[in-house]
Amino acid sequence: MNFNKAFILGNVTRQPEVRALPSGQQVTSFSIATNRFYTDKAGAKKQDTEFHNIVAFGKLADTCGRYLNKGSMVFIEGRIQTRNWQDTAGVKHYKTEIVATGLQLGPKPSGASANTGGSYSKPLQQGKSEEIPVIEENYSPKPAQDSEEPIVMDSPEDEIDVKDIPF
Repeated sequence: MNFNKAFILGNVTRQPEVRALPSGQQVTSFSIATNRFYTDKAGAKKQDTEFHNIVAFGKLADTCGRYLNKGSMVFIEGRIQTRNWQDTAGVKHYKTEIVATGLQLGPKPSGASANTGGSYSKPLQQGKSEEIPVIEENYSPKPAQDSEEPIVMDSPEDEIDVKDIPF
């Protein structure tokens, strides 16, 4: 069995470009930037940014064209596809992209009114965006300290009887 699935959570890097195929089907293309935070061998914090080309067709393309803007956060689900073509000079070109099969819009930017119908048309205002937590690749949470005293059962009446359990 083969499996080709991609999940991308990032920010739109350019305004989505909406076009129509000769068949009349709508197609939208845009790109998303994802960041990876890590610590190098010297202990310095580093960040890598990767750019992903996204293509959506049909109703999903219409949704992307209406609600996505440069800078908005989006979660894309899709499959990876590589196209190739030959230009007029005979040079072969390749382009790898994610063909979107689903999306979830990210948090609404601060200052956007509630009556926009879900539209993300208002730009982000400097210093008023929601803080998105960053989880590093080698993150391990610290164990919680027990601050409560342990429960001590002094008498047999305090014990739970199996017959009292409702299932």
